[in-house]
Amino acid sequence: MDTQRHVALALIKIGAIGFRLDDPITFKSGIVSPVYVDNRKLPFHPKEWKIVLEGFKDVIEKENIDLDVVAGVEAAGIPHSAALGFVLGKPSVFVRKQAKEHGTKKLVEGGDLTLKKVLLIEDLVSTGSSSLKAIESMRSEGAIADHCLVIVSYDFDEAKENFKKANVTLHCLTSFPVILEEAEKMGILTAEQIGKIKEWFADPYGWVKK
Repeated sequence: MDTQRHVALALIKIGAIGFRLDDPITFKSGIVSPVYVDNRKLPFHPKEWKIVLEGFKDVIEKENIDLDVVAGVEAAGIPHSAALGFVLGKPSVFVRKQAKEHGTKKLVEGGDLTLKKVLLIEDLVSTGSSSLKAIESMRSEGAIADHCLVIVSYDFDEAKENFKKANVTLHCLTSFPVILEEAEKMGILTAEQIGKIKEWFADPYGWVKK
């Protein structure tokens, strides 16, 4: 089984994928969605979390990603980046979404990133805005940050364009279309529900108006 499907099945198994067609949620980007991904559940399920961490290692090796430091965005990305850093024997840092109003007021915590090649680990990417803001913060502190590795990407065209403009390569362990395929095979959703979710995926901003 390939990594994308292996990870998708692991996430479905632990209940990290939710389907809420009757009670959709709103993303930070403003997109109203009938599905959600909660990768915060992974550390509670070490067997499935190990699949994700091994997936990270495989991608790094296959894509020949050269890195000195692993980074994660608070709060959801930190467990995964810290665990991966430990597994790889690499330093890890975390990036705040906004600077603290007291203390050192730093955005990047953990160590000096000057001229360090940093791999950003994310739990989820929709439009990519949060990830790219973290990349910008690290670059402002002298980091060479050109790669982002995410557990799940919604695979939106908007995200692809945003990463391209920022000169950042996005790598993902699995994507929403793959997760939906696996959920369909498992009979979790009816044909009608799958149709509605595919309508959302085709037009994530306009779906709620329909």
